[in-house]
Amino acid sequence: MNPRVVRWFTPGLHVKRWLVLLMAGMVLVSLGIGYALANVYRSGVSLPHIFFYLTLQFMNRYVRGALFGALGLSIILYALYKLTQSVLGPFLPGRDRALSEIIYNYRFLQKGPRVVALGGGTGLSTMLRGLKKYTGNLTAIVTVADDGGSSGKLRAEYRILPPGDFRQCITALADVEPLMTTLFQHRFKEGSLNGHSFGNLFIMAMAEITGDFEHAIRESGRVLAVRGQIVPSTLRDVTLIAEMADGQTRIGESSIPHANGDGEGNGAVATAIKRVFLEPEPTINPEAEEAILNAEMIIVGPGSLYTSILPNLVVDGMAEALKASPAMKVFVCNVATQPGETDAFRVSDHLEAIERHLGANIFDFVVVNSNNNFTLPPSAQAAGIRRVVYDPATVSKRSIHAVLVDVVNPRVSTHHDPDKLARAIMKKIWRS
Repeated sequence: MNPRVVRWFTPGLHVKRWLVLLMAGMVLVSLGIGYALANVYRSGVSLPHIFFYLTLQFMNRYVRGALFGALGLSIILYALYKLTQSVLGPFLPGRDRALSEIIYNYRFLQKGPRVVALGGGTGLSTMLRGLKKYTGNLTAIVTVADDGGSSGKLRAEYRILPPGDFRQCITALADVEPLMTTLFQHRFKEGSLNGHSFGNLFIMAMAEITGDFEHAIRESGRVLAVRGQIVPSTLRDVTLIAEMADGQTRIGESSIPHANGDGEGNGAVATAIKRVFLEPEPTINPEAEEAILNAEMIIVGPGSLYTSILPNLVVDGMAEALKASPAMKVFVCNVATQPGETDAFRVSDHLEAIERHLGANIFDFVVVNSNNNFTLPPSAQAAGIRRVVYDPATVSKRSIHAVLVDVVNPRVSTHHDPDKLARAIMKKIWRS
């Protein structure tokens, strides 16, 4: 006999018992059908008297048929359910959830719209965390200009693309146990690994094993059962440079928000940013370009305007791809200003900054927070953070629809709430 067939009879597989129960249910259903069609019990048949009671001969044969049929059908359904769990359980993520829920979510999400999200940092991962509940056809296009913290150290030493923003997107889109997500975000606090997160080190190791950064992101996403795909906006190692209104130049993403490049912004007057650009001039990642041209909805933001959003948009070929795409285009404006980047910015100021870099307005909708009753924490107020105010110039100067909705995170009022934001986009814009 084939060894593969024999293995199914190995004790402990939790398969044989459910197969036997399934056959027993089929026998009962057959018996019920037989009772419904004819009186199969004959007094001339020499059977022990107990069978008179086991086969319910004292009852009407149609009632007997219904009872045996119902019992058999119930046993069959239960056996099939347990058999499915035994066979498929080891291969399914989220085994603490019901199998029906996993299958329903998979089928439902596969029918969702093709959504492309551009950005970086906390803003992009926040939005992805909410959107993954509405569609599995997600593509996150991530900036590669980060040069601070753990990402900056790994980038400088190993000459790889900065993994930090990719790590946040992976954990946001992951469909695994919370412990694995927590592990990926864990940051070491002592020794030679001080400041590095486990996820960054994992991606770096994966890049060495697979041979390149793109494969590393793909394989990391597979390990964590990521819904959708994550791609860099460009494959080139670039540096973000800002030209300030006073004529000075700031080099490096981490130095741009800090007044006069002091690293902290203390004791100096912030200078407005005139424009940002990348050196050497990079070209768009073909995979990112394809996703944009095939998208049904493109979402830009939320996130740091000059250090997360615009570094994606100024990549050579990105503006052309966005303009050529037939997708619905949405800009998500930040809830609060960012010191050194968007001090005193209104909603229209965010759009004007993007238009200066792209040459025109590309958006069909702008999502604006309508909750003006939230309170910024004292630490944020002391740092000069203010609410981003909606002004009529947002729509009066351009062909764009403003969607005003409460998207504030009640726990961190300077950030968006993932569920509120995703619901606003998918129900007020996509399904409108």
